[in-house]
Amino acid sequence: MIHWSTACPDWESRIVARLSLLPFAPLFPDEAEAALAVFKSLQVVDLPKFEDGATGELRHPTFGEVSEEWVFDFARAIFGAYDAKAAKRHIRDFFLLISKKNGKSTIAAGIMVTALIRNWRHSAELLILAPTMEIANNSFGPARDMVNADPELRVILHVQENMRQITHVITKAVLKVVAADTDVVGGKKAAFVLVDELWLFGKRANADAMLREATGGLVSRPEGFVIYLSTQSDAPPAGVFKAKLDYFRDVRDGKVSDPKSFGMLFEFPNDFLKSGAYLDPKNWFITNPNIDRSVSAEWLFDKLAEARREGENAVRSHLAKHLNVEIGMNLRANRWPGANHWEKAVDPALAEIYARSPFDALQALLDRCECVVVGNDGGGLDDFNGLNILGREPEEFEIEFEIMGRLVKQKMKRWLSWSHAWCHQGVLDLRKSIAPQLLDFQRAGELTIVGDELIDLGSIVEIIDMIRQRGLLGGVGVDPAGLGELIELLGAKDITDENGLLVGIPQGYGMMNAIKTAERRLAKGLLRHCGGALMPWCVANLKIEPTATAIRATKQNAGDAKIDPAMAMFDAVTIMVTNPEPHQASSVYETKQLLMV
Repeated sequence: MIHWSTACPDWESRIVARLSLLPFAPLFPDEAEAALAVFKSLQVVDLPKFEDGATGELRHPTFGEVSEEWVFDFARAIFGAYDAKAAKRHIRDFFLLISKKNGKSTIAAGIMVTALIRNWRHSAELLILAPTMEIANNSFGPARDMVNADPELRVILHVQENMRQITHVITKAVLKVVAADTDVVGGKKAAFVLVDELWLFGKRANADAMLREATGGLVSRPEGFVIYLSTQSDAPPAGVFKAKLDYFRDVRDGKVSDPKSFGMLFEFPNDFLKSGAYLDPKNWFITNPNIDRSVSAEWLFDKLAEARREGENAVRSHLAKHLNVEIGMNLRANRWPGANHWEKAVDPALAEIYARSPFDALQALLDRCECVVVGNDGGGLDDFNGLNILGREPEEFEIEFEIMGRLVKQKMKRWLSWSHAWCHQGVLDLRKSIAPQLLDFQRAGELTIVGDELIDLGSIVEIIDMIRQRGLLGGVGVDPAGLGELIELLGAKDITDENGLLVGIPQGYGMMNAIKTAERRLAKGLLRHCGGALMPWCVANLKIEPTATAIRATKQNAGDAKIDPAMAMFDAVTIMVTNPEPHQASSVYETKQLLMV
């Protein structure tokens, strides 16, 4: 029995020291070296020709002559996991995360051509799956050129350019390049699959099912593999890309034991991201292992300067694509100012619980607060129903600020925020562009997707009533235009306008005070939240529209840019600024006029 681990828990020190990110030796060294001999002999056609000293002929340089060692490590991991005697590959899933311009597509083509040559199964299918036609052509081009540049390969490999495929003339195995946006993916029986630009698949609602269909052939082909290639996304990771990225990170870090999966992830250690050291050009080799080969440090520097002139969005996109820095919040130019402070306002204790169970985090928030108010904002069946719980801690914190050159100290109480949302299942079809994000929120427990029974209002009322029974409820703020059924349900719980617990919150320009208060408290550390992915997405979707005398919050893009949980937070803030006191819940005997003294 062979025992190995694909975990690389010391990856941070390795990547900074330019050491190998391959934490294990090839399981079958002979297979690794045999495949590497083929891979290293393939010509890289987009590099200029030179005169071969041995033959005197002009030819392009080969992978063996121009590649960095990390390329060979990745190839060793893939081909060295194959047990030729058992016709079985022991590591089957691979992930390469690397910045743009590091030769990813060319390396992918070389690996798949090598697999086509080394494959023994007759009529086998090898598949490169690209998200778009353009990317498919980018993947097929280098593979075609490698074959055409080598007289020996032209004898055994037949290129069919119009079909974007290469056929082995002896085994009849076929390497096909397929574009997911135009070609049929279903029915493939591929033994070897390479998925290019996984981040773009993460934006597709049906990508998970598509990839399962494309990789289904491996069930009966134990010699096969699946390779995922990607740069970072130009938006917060979502869908199948986020799922794969999180999983391969966990495997790398040793949080998940899966010896059949291996990821080579070129990203900055957390300390570099926190300190800003990732912006120092001397550290750019960390996510650009081909720096000053296929990618120029000077070019990266110039492009970053250009992005800075264009604005923050351009900078974030540049950092994601060329430095592999994950985008947390995709902030726009006309964003809500509080969004700038949202990420740093996470309460660590609540966030730790929230990551495991959002509703357990709600209970933890209630345990810390002396008074709690609730905000609710919802639309129709194509919208969110957002809920925000805003609690006030009893402890006072001393804040320092300067007035006319004099340092002033003031004691203030901190607020804690928790949010959840509900939406009808029809939103997944109506808003396909955000369906991957919605499914991610659902998996994280931050969004509940309901059917035609529409249990959202009932769930919201039960949460509010639970807060009331704990003697913490200071009020419920709602959009007056969206009360409807909610009035009846809350009235049955003794939460009414008459007893002051149900408050209609002015919308539009009437919410300006809450918007300004929330952003100031976030900046001062007096408004903290539970973290998660739902609220950063909603907060980033806010657009502030100014007038001569006021401002109002609205959506960046009508329809797809959901903001209801954020608007619910402003509803709650509107009540909390009045410094409410909790309403003591009535005894069940008192409400039935049976109170005994």
